Amino acid sequence: MARFDRWLGLVSTVLAYIACAIIPVLFTMITVDVSIRLAGARPPAFTSAVVEYALLYVAMFSAPFLVREKGHVAIEAVIAYLPRLVQRILAIIVYVTCMLAAALFTYYSCLLFWENWTTGQLDTRSIDVPYWLQFVPMIIGFAFVTLEFLMYVIGVRHYYSYDLGEVKDGV
Repeated sequence: MARFDRWLGLVSTVLAYIACAIIPVLFTMITVDVSIRLAGARPPAFTSAVVEYALLYVAMFSAPFLVREKGHVAIEAVIAYLPRLVQRILAIIVYVTCMLAAALFTYYSCLLFWENWTTGQLDTRSIDVPYWLQFVPMIIGFAFVTLEFLMYVIGVRHYYSYDLGEVKDGV
């Protein structure tokens, strides 16, 4: 299981790096688009559609890494004061709920991907984009979020530290 977890960590990190690489490309596209507009010329028509799709890719490709590195908001101040058994039970409930939600989103993203792949539907904005392209990052992101939460469910890692060192003002 440790070997699978290392592989999962590598994939999550690679996806996060891809998301990081997309961000400066988006910045450049937006800057060029605005500069062209300010110069009085007509900017490329594809910028808006590409940026919208790319933002989805950034969000979904970074999600597994955020789950792995505990980058989401978690309020541990209340949980830390509970007995260990209650902490563990609540943690498992949260892990399973998140894992099942991500698995459900993966499933429905797959259904929507397949439907749009087979029908060949296009997302018509400033340019025509195959509609299924918006479901690819959702399938990848939610599938790996599901696997990351599975690692928490089976006890390979723990999301909560229960460390009150960061809690201030006697909360």
